Amino acid sequence: MEFKDLGSLAMHLAGQEAALLASLHAGLEKCAERVERTAKAEIGHYQPGIGPFPAWAELAESTEEHKAKMGYPAESPLRASGEMGESFSHTTSVLESVIGSTDPKMVYHEFGTPKIPARPVMGPALLTNKEFIRRTLGAATVVGLIGGQAIHASLGYDGKV
Repeated sequence: MEFKDLGSLAMHLAGQEAALLASLHAGLEKCAERVERTAKAEIGHYQPGIGPFPAWAELAESTEEHKAKMGYPAESPLRASGEMGESFSHTTSVLESVIGSTDPKMVYHEFGTPKIPARPVMGPALLTNKEFIRRTLGAATVVGLIGGQAIHASLGYDGKV
């Protein structure tokens, strides 16, 4: 590739940066959607431990009795009316995604309290998708830099991200 002058080079580089940012933004949005779906799916099902996050403790008998009186499903931790599971959302700006719950009780479940064992959702949802995130952002970087899917199969990419 040859450029007639420095202005042409500058325009080319500016376009490359814009293409990279757009591609990374699209990849990040895809990752945020995936982590949000995973977090929503964890609600109501006992979760195993992953990384530094503990497995979810069984619900106390008194909690199960209270849930039964209220007509909520049994053996479904963090699920009562369904509102908590639906409170997860995400926003993505240029190179940042924020994924979380708007339910104020979620923080107590995520980190635990002296009387409630931690039943983390967001950390495990992120770790569960670690490989997907790595592959998606890696592919987005390549697409943004060279304008196409040119990652060699020997690097572990099969074109499916």
